[in-house]
Amino acid sequence: MEIPYSKVDCSGKELEYVKEVLESGWLTTASRAQELERRFRDLIGCKHALAVNSCTSALHLALDACGVTTNDKVLVPSLTFTATAEVVRYLGADPVLMDVDYETGCVTPDILIDALNTDPTIKAVIVVHFAGYPIEMNNAERTGIADICKRRGVRLISDAAHALPARRNGEYVGNAGDATCFSFYANKTMTTGEGGLIATNDAEIAARASLMRLHGIDRDVWDRFTKKGGAWEYDVLAPGFKYNMPDLNAAVGLAQFERLDDMRAARQKCAEYYLSELSSVVDLDLFGRNISAEDHAWHLFPIVVRPGSNVSRNSLIDQLKSLGIGTSVHYKPIHRLSYYRERYGFAEANYPSTERIWKGCVSLPIYSGLLQIELEHVVRSVKKCLA
Repeated sequence: MEIPYSKVDCSGKELEYVKEVLESGWLTTASRAQELERRFRDLIGCKHALAVNSCTSALHLALDACGVTTNDKVLVPSLTFTATAEVVRYLGADPVLMDVDYETGCVTPDILIDALNTDPTIKAVIVVHFAGYPIEMNNAERTGIADICKRRGVRLISDAAHALPARRNGEYVGNAGDATCFSFYANKTMTTGEGGLIATNDAEIAARASLMRLHGIDRDVWDRFTKKGGAWEYDVLAPGFKYNMPDLNAAVGLAQFERLDDMRAARQKCAEYYLSELSSVVDLDLFGRNISAEDHAWHLFPIVVRPGSNVSRNSLIDQLKSLGIGTSVHYKPIHRLSYYRERYGFAEANYPSTERIWKGCVSLPIYSGLLQIELEHVVRSVKKCLA
């Protein structure tokens, strides 16, 4: 039995919608991208949604729209993909790393407060909804992440690459803080192949990001094409970027969006089986147990091999591979990556929870097409390797 770590589900109307775009003769950003933005706004409940070509682009645009610039400092969790930190450097700013909570892999209010108290010059914060776990951003007691940032006058961006569609307190991730950035990469719950989106309720952030995502031009090409008179005329208001989402990608996304809830529910079924079968394995720690399964996006299902186990993380990965099971590791921490370690001198001892997760983390297969017989093989194999 061969079980890949991830597998794209294109069993909907992807081919039909892509064919329509190809036959239209207009392949780049146009009506399909706009339709994807509209449907996203309707789902999330945000005022503005801007489709772009990656979550990395979305993060870059969000930081720029929040006014982050040279020599500013931006708080970033060390347990994240390199994109979360690299976009800070795009703007000449400096990432300041935070540890995470061992139970969730996410930044908590206490961690954030400690970081802000340590360095009161912080300009902005990026938090990551790790594995699809929805961080509590706002609550009635005003002790959530967004509540804290608002009181401190610090800009807040959510890296929600893992968190579609996740919810907290009855509200979808995407409405708290200054901006939320989503990923539609190939292994996400829904994909556009490559793609991302910025959600925001701030009109100024939306206007700046919309301008900068396509060269800083004051009118996008679809707008110029569909308007009568002066279709060629435009102006450049800022030195922007080439971050727009083509309609070919948006067509795939629209087909995926139609099945978003079903694909999330299928991932939940995988996660619940893993939780029920692996919770009793003494050498493992699991995430995602302190929130309703219906509210979690279940983008990842990481297990952590405990220190002192007879089997190391790397050995477990190798053994599972020999049994036909693909896995991954999320993530090699930012403080361990050569560029950041050498430039900033980040020390492993300052991030104990991140280190513990990193040293033991193995992400198991989780995707909407994973069969029960395959889930059983994964669980049986993990138990066998750790016996």
